[in-house]
Amino acid sequence: MADHETDVAIVGSGPCGATLANLLGVYGIRAVVLDQEPGVTPYPRAVAVDDEALRTFQTAGVIDQILPDLIQNAPIRYHDSRGRQLAHVRPSGQPYGWPRRNLFYQPLLEGALREGLERFDRVTLLTATEVIHLDQDPTAVSIRARAGEETLTVRARYLVGADGGRSFVRRAVDIDLTGSTAPSKWLVVDVEQDTLDAPYSAVYCDPVRPTMTIPLPYGRRRFEFKLLGAEDEDEVVAEDAVTRLLRPFYPDGELPVIMRRRVYWHHSRVASRFQADRVFLAGDAAHLQPPFFGQGMNSGIRDATNLAWKLAAVCQGRAEPALLATYDTERRGTAEKMVSFATRMGEMYQPRNRYTEIVRDAVFRGVQLVPGARDYILQMKYKPLPRYVDGVVVGPDTRDAASPTGRPFPQPVVRTVDGVRLKLDDAVGRSFALIGLGVDPGRHLSDRSRAFWDSIGAAFVHIGAPVASQRSTPRLESADEASTADATVHLYDVDGVFRDMRLERAADEVIVLRPDRYVAATGRAGELDDLTNRIRAATGEAPVTRSAPDRI
Repeated sequence: MADHETDVAIVGSGPCGATLANLLGVYGIRAVVLDQEPGVTPYPRAVAVDDEALRTFQTAGVIDQILPDLIQNAPIRYHDSRGRQLAHVRPSGQPYGWPRRNLFYQPLLEGALREGLERFDRVTLLTATEVIHLDQDPTAVSIRARAGEETLTVRARYLVGADGGRSFVRRAVDIDLTGSTAPSKWLVVDVEQDTLDAPYSAVYCDPVRPTMTIPLPYGRRRFEFKLLGAEDEDEVVAEDAVTRLLRPFYPDGELPVIMRRRVYWHHSRVASRFQADRVFLAGDAAHLQPPFFGQGMNSGIRDATNLAWKLAAVCQGRAEPALLATYDTERRGTAEKMVSFATRMGEMYQPRNRYTEIVRDAVFRGVQLVPGARDYILQMKYKPLPRYVDGVVVGPDTRDAASPTGRPFPQPVVRTVDGVRLKLDDAVGRSFALIGLGVDPGRHLSDRSRAFWDSIGAAFVHIGAPVASQRSTPRLESADEASTADATVHLYDVDGVFRDMRLERAADEVIVLRPDRYVAATGRAGELDDLTNRIRAATGEAPVTRSAPDRI
């Protein structure tokens, strides 16, 4: 008999593992989280969190605890080797309901995520507990862990390794981490009691020593310096050497207090597969990328977002285990693209010589003279968005570049029939949602299709135009009057986002939204039964009536 029997075991409670555990807790899944550290790591590693990750924290119910400790809408400036500004990137759009670029202090974020786990009776966090053995059979995964002088065992239906770049789990299931490590090293310096008046990130794209500086919450700041070829790693971390590097930023003032200094290699690596039977990899255990675009942690949060709802559906008997294979199908390719993009960004930060710097700067400045291209750069639209073309995405347009299928769906503000304004995700719930643009999707389903959607807890949503945009001015419906026997949620399009969708793609009358807020399918209302059959097949033929989940 194991000390703990559970649905999902998670090894590692960093941002990725702790986010996954919070999502599983929200979905009502039993989970045990094991971390070899006794508490939150007391220094920052990641420093930037994007809008997609904040949306996940919203779904996990921890956004209100995380938001106050962020520097939101953080701009970033790029400079050439002479210190001249190349661009001031200040993204203002919030297509997913949150600011695109935000800065945070990782110990605070990890603390909020761990506190979030305290809400759930079915989620257990075991700290100072190191996993030392793992094996699996056709029905479960068994692990043995060391906690001080004691040994404990955990048996789980599934296991997720979110235990970092040196992942024990990845090695235990014999998965390779392929790719390369950059030949150069970087010195990372974290300081506190910062006096530098620069409320923005700055990148100095110097061919000799590229440098970055990033303001962090509550008077902290990060510096990153590329090591020169002749510099010794042990010598460069000495306090006097670090002081010399910091001094140019504080020519007339007192230097901040140095919290931490460490030399890092930059890796561009991706696991050869993200699944080995009942074991999955997520976060840095699955992919490593240079920090130049701040997407390492955010990519791990996307892993957790994708995997959580699938594990929940299978563990609750609402989908067959075949659904879990779509995690590798969807996430590995997109992770590879993000790693590649971050690597290319690093090449821009550190041109090979003065000549390539001159060419790069000329192109950079010239592009900004073109209005559309300028907006593309300054609004950070160059960030590659994940696009799933296989997996739980169906229909003839999964590879249509203009189609929303396979992409994250926007999160505009909507209004309920009672006049309450909400972000879309809060209005439609955490399961699948069938969103009708001007149509009620619930009225276009056969009984069999309706039974399927009901069995997985899907929401039926009708988006209507705001009252002021309608040709007549009906009195405002009450919640009781708007609700029909099929319990469709009626919402109003506040900012015209859904109106614009209809104008651009009139055939997309219904949008099938997944729990991770990616679009599974779009089509005419009359095509809903066909789309339903395709979704059923993509999710592994979920049962029409919910069955009790298997227990181990």
